[in-house]
Amino acid sequence: MQLNGLDWLIVVASLLVTFAPVLFFARRAGRGTTEFFASGRAAPWWLIGTSMVATTFSTDTPNLVTNMVRTKGVADNWEWWAFLLTGMMTVFFYARLWRRSRVLTDLEFYELRYSGASAAFLRGFRALYLGLFFNCVIMASVTLAAAKIANVMLGWERWQAVLVCVPICIVFGSIAGLWGALATDLLQFALAMFGVFGAAYYSLQLPQVGGLSGLVSKLPAEKLNLLPDFGNWDLALGIFIIPLAVQWWSVWYPGAEPGGGSYIAQRMLAARSERDALAGTLWFNVAHYALRPWPWIVVALCSMLVFPTLDDLKAVLPHVSEKLIGDDMAYPAMLTLLPHGLLGLLVASLLAAYVSTMTTHMNWGTSYLVVDFYRRFILRDSRQSEDAGGREAGGRDPHPGPLPGRERGAESAAARERQLVLVSRVVSAALMILSGALMFALTTAKDAFDLMLSIGAGTGLLYLLRWFWWRINAWSELAAMAASFAAAVFLLIARKLGVPISGHWGLVGSVAFTTVVWVVVTYLTPPVERETLLRFYRLVRPAGPGWREFRAASGVAAAPDRLSLALLGWFLGCVLVYSALFGTGSFIYGRSTAGVVGVVAFVASGGGLLWLLRTLWRSSPGAEQT
Repeated sequence: MQLNGLDWLIVVASLLVTFAPVLFFARRAGRGTTEFFASGRAAPWWLIGTSMVATTFSTDTPNLVTNMVRTKGVADNWEWWAFLLTGMMTVFFYARLWRRSRVLTDLEFYELRYSGASAAFLRGFRALYLGLFFNCVIMASVTLAAAKIANVMLGWERWQAVLVCVPICIVFGSIAGLWGALATDLLQFALAMFGVFGAAYYSLQLPQVGGLSGLVSKLPAEKLNLLPDFGNWDLALGIFIIPLAVQWWSVWYPGAEPGGGSYIAQRMLAARSERDALAGTLWFNVAHYALRPWPWIVVALCSMLVFPTLDDLKAVLPHVSEKLIGDDMAYPAMLTLLPHGLLGLLVASLLAAYVSTMTTHMNWGTSYLVVDFYRRFILRDSRQSEDAGGREAGGRDPHPGPLPGRERGAESAAARERQLVLVSRVVSAALMILSGALMFALTTAKDAFDLMLSIGAGTGLLYLLRWFWWRINAWSELAAMAASFAAAVFLLIARKLGVPISGHWGLVGSVAFTTVVWVVVTYLTPPVERETLLRFYRLVRPAGPGWREFRAASGVAAAPDRLSLALLGWFLGCVLVYSALFGTGSFIYGRSTAGVVGVVAFVASGGGLLWLLRTLWRSSPGAEQT
């Protein structure tokens, strides 16, 4: 189906509306790196939380969910639903700690928490590894999904989609910094959600489906069930037991990092207060896991009735390359059945979701490359060279001028900040171009998802404990990264050689191996310098017994944080979201009793959370503005 004039009018109008904040915030973002990468630490909770939700919703997300539902049923979504456990842990255990640290990027944390050359190397290496390689793989997978949708709906080849998408993202992502990303995320999220709900509603009206009752009656129960069939132990182990028992706390994945990290940490660091950091992350988890999944799932289920097999998809998509046809293509295929007007809205919403995700990844990756690598190591080297030159010339200033030293220093710092913003804009554009080229090496979004999980397996526990156990050091993290990567390469080679290693047992083995390696290395290497640990404690003041010795020696009052309240908040938050998610699903399936149980659990846990949040605010009055 081709878009008509009305559809294109909706697409262009949506682009113009969402571009307005970019122009508005462009000048403010140019003031310096704190504005460009952290919104001047002034963003409210509702804005950072919505931005987190918008960023984790892109063109590859509904494709990924559709692939899961069509191949293994709705229960296969536990592979990512299980990450709610780490998301809620971030809300109540780590959000306020991140905001209290006052770092500009989460990689700057390394030289706050650790000491010596190992900390500097860790920061620099991860800046290149995550900001360049890891980030570009994710951006490429998102662009691949956008190219597939463009191929289905517009008949564009991949290179045509890249030529259109890359310039749009460069304009949106390189001008206004994080302020622009946050503001456009708000508009794009509203547009995207309106579009996906419209797609779900219209899909249910198709004659092959026959509404909710027809959907439920025509599909086999094993595809609809919210829990896997435990009679099929291997399936249940892989999609339910392992994710809930191991995966959520052990795997590092952008957007669902144990303890928070990447663009989630970036938004917590941009919050105007500790309260905003906590509330924004809470709103993100509620919207991400309870609000968004069902429109995607409904469309995926409908596609199983409209396009039951891959041959049906090939028949309706004859212009799409056969190597791109997979179950993930069922989602864009369903969109071709929408009427004009709604079709344009869906294309606009998917474009908005794509641009939102890409601008965030551009800003996040650039913050690593510019702040944590270029400014930290390259500019530092150049300043040291100038100082050395001055000393060799008898101590004279190599850049004499009429201004007093303090004024000259302030002017120089401001000019340097403007230069860093310019460099950041150039790097943002380069990342977008590079990821567009890398997209041609991928075939499905699931490939990138599995790659991210395998490389980060086993590192999560360390990221949880490093805030609460002083003994962890930079060598612990380096060992965890090396062991996790080695395990991923070993499993890849073994499978290429035909060794029958299942994905979930490979994950468990990787986690066990990586955990043993980093724990052993922690005890075999010297601890972090005591002054560094004291400085970290005085700034962040983590609770719990892991810092008892330094709490006594710090000379500062302990933070009012209580691990017991955090644990209660974690439990209530998980109950709140899961009851909303499964209660909604029960009503969709016509299971009223289960739906009512979900509503009761939702109301009870919500009341408990309101009481808990008021208790937390009363116990930490100084956190209102930090």
